[in-house]
Amino acid sequence: MTLEFQRVWKRYRQGGEDLVALADVSLDVCPGEFVAVVGPSGSGKSTLLHIAGGLDDPDSGVVTVDGVPLAALGAGARARLRRRDVGFVFQFFQLIPSLSVIENIELPLLFDGHRSTRDAALTLLGAVGLAGKGARFPGELSGGEMQRVAIARALVAGPPLILADEPTGNLDSVTGAEVLDVLTTQVRQHGAALVLVTHDPVAAGLADRVVAMRDGRIQTP
Repeated sequence: MTLEFQRVWKRYRQGGEDLVALADVSLDVCPGEFVAVVGPSGSGKSTLLHIAGGLDDPDSGVVTVDGVPLAALGAGARARLRRRDVGFVFQFFQLIPSLSVIENIELPLLFDGHRSTRDAALTLLGAVGLAGKGARFPGELSGGEMQRVAIARALVAGPPLILADEPTGNLDSVTGAEVLDVLTTQVRQHGAALVLVTHDPVAAGLADRVVAMRDGRIQTP
């Protein structure tokens, strides 16, 4: 999957003033590419990720997925894109506490109408190092284990694009390194593109390309 931003702007209204979150951003992500997005807090990294995943809309400019503008997609088509083609990994896991680990992993398949989901979920559970823990609930897991579940959930439907927003930001350095290894290994094995927002220079150093942002703009070398 190819992701492209063409001169994208995004503003938010805050305290009676316009806050520029993205300013004339142009960016290409090629199939299978690992792109790390770095920059200080408030530089527009998360906004870029949300727009890439169709969770927010730009004020101007064009965002395309495989040449198709996201703005041209209706609500149903955009929802299908998020279910089938994009996997999300968030800093705070976003697991459903009342569902077991295996049920959390199965969710993207169930939402997309799959009837047989357990085998695929169990395969991913083992791949992220949590075999045998499918019956547990999120509250019984460590932070690192919960993030591994979130990674498995993001990958279970086989999406060609993974968007990860500070996936190690809520973890200690050792656990974060382990989770990062699981994420990058699984993404590469699935042949997906990965856009990773991070403050971690170690994580950024693993990427094929690093994009630096400041004040809503991509910095040129």
